[in-house]
Amino acid sequence: MNARIPSVAAIALACAATGAAIAGPEKIAPPYNYLKGERYGTVDRPDIKQYREFYTQAEVIEAVRKGKGVPSGAVITMVQWSVETDAQGNPVKGPDGRFVKKDVVGVVAMEKRSGWGSEYPAEWRNGEWEYAGFTADLRPNPKANANIKACFDCHKPHEKLDYVITLAKLDGTFPAASAAKPATGATLVNIAGFVFGPGKISVAPGQSVTWNNADDSPHQISVSGRKTGVMLRGQKAALSFDKEGVFDYICSLHPTMKGQVEVKK
Repeated sequence: MNARIPSVAAIALACAATGAAIAGPEKIAPPYNYLKGERYGTVDRPDIKQYREFYTQAEVIEAVRKGKGVPSGAVITMVQWSVETDAQGNPVKGPDGRFVKKDVVGVVAMEKRSGWGSEYPAEWRNGEWEYAGFTADLRPNPKANANIKACFDCHKPHEKLDYVITLAKLDGTFPAASAAKPATGATLVNIAGFVFGPGKISVAPGQSVTWNNADDSPHQISVSGRKTGVMLRGQKAALSFDKEGVFDYICSLHPTMKGQVEVKK
């Protein structure tokens, strides 16, 4: 954890000393009724062999699609499933081309309430959103909640999306599958299956590298303090490299995704 950013525990102590209310994972009730809402998105995660579903209330979807934004009281629930695998350990796909889900392994909820988040420092506050992790049977997950700052870090760059990374699926503007086509080019990297291909690319000083997202998930490149915009399926983004050297990069939304750019004459 970055020592310059207060931990949840440090903030709790500070708030207790001042008598301020503490908003945190404990504010979010287990989302027992998420199945009464609507499933608005799914995604296969080959990098961690998971299938994920996203749920929210019908009135939230209605408000967002009418251009009213995400209302106070919105609860977005992400259900994480393990998946069936073959003898080699590779995820099995069903007739629909998607992973075959097996068991629920965890649940994460994000909830928005007017006035929430006011006690957090500006450098990691996510508007009025709070996050909480739960076990498969919807009990609070102490391990996940002890590191809940990771949720703030992941969503923080997406202020323009009201911190909702899946907003394009929520508002119905996520590109159709036909847009997810691999591209070609000497300085182009395809993103497919949560993998950068090629994993290492070489360019000359002054050239740009372009990333093409063919995944059913948004991605964003982060390298040497610079970031692209969020790329939805079928979208591209580029960054130029002026100095020689070797530059490691990640997807800021999925930090386990790693690649490298070598800049040489």
